[in-house]
Amino acid sequence: MTDTAPGHRPEPLQYAAFTADPAGGNPAGVVLDAAALTDEEQLALAARLGHSETAFLTADPDRPRGYAVRYFSPLAEVPFCGHATIAAAVVLGERHGPGEFRFETKAGPVPVTVTGDAEHGYRATLTSVPTAVEDAAAADVAEALAALHWRADELDHRFPPRIAYAGARHLVLAAATRARLADLDYDFDALAALMRRLDLITLQLVWEQDATTYHVRDPFPVGGVVEDPATGAAAAAFGAYLRELRGLGTARLTLHQGQDLGRLGLLTVDLTEGDSRVRVTGRAVRM
Repeated sequence: MTDTAPGHRPEPLQYAAFTADPAGGNPAGVVLDAAALTDEEQLALAARLGHSETAFLTADPDRPRGYAVRYFSPLAEVPFCGHATIAAAVVLGERHGPGEFRFETKAGPVPVTVTGDAEHGYRATLTSVPTAVEDAAAADVAEALAALHWRADELDHRFPPRIAYAGARHLVLAAATRARLADLDYDFDALAALMRRLDLITLQLVWEQDATTYHVRDPFPVGGVVEDPATGAAAAAFGAYLRELRGLGTARLTLHQGQDLGRLGLLTVDLTEGDSRVRVTGRAVRM
């Protein structure tokens, strides 16, 4: 099952994820047949596009609707990317019809369900790998705050700093006010150095509007991007964080991201009692 003819050099598609507006959400590149591309060529293509990530798909000849998927930022490969997964799944849904797809990522298998139609648009739901949450060392948190130019008393101490994982690692920090979250002007090199040392993909900066609604921002200097406009992997990790913090069972969370960048995105996070995975749903549209 391939999407391009043998010998064809695939051109990337460009979709905005977690939005129905091409000017909103998070842009992603999608390459539907990357089998002939070397690692260096994939990285170079991702750098040329300049999006937070580009997804490179290779069809599994033994599994209908199965794909090996790799994700490259402009600077490096990452193990998993949520918004590029949503974008790639919607592309596949447009071509092959809605239903189930299976993505084999470096983080593990990620099932994706696509719903919708050509008239009303498509949305996709990814199911993360099993999640984990760990304490963040006080010295590391202090270093992160210094790089962000945030004070410790500007944090919401109902939400202790943690490192959450749902395919990639994210440091969760909660701002006490929406104004603090909106004012993001950080030391790019200092934060990137800390994140490389801790093997973090983004910082998940959050502000609680209410118990099920959050505004979030994600600095991404390790990918060569100042800020990720809508971050599915971090949304899944944050779902795991809240489940552990508050003992949540089956619950639905709504995350608003990108407003401060002028690229508003909407992410829906679903938790299921007895399942350590997290589901993240969003729309995607061609740019």
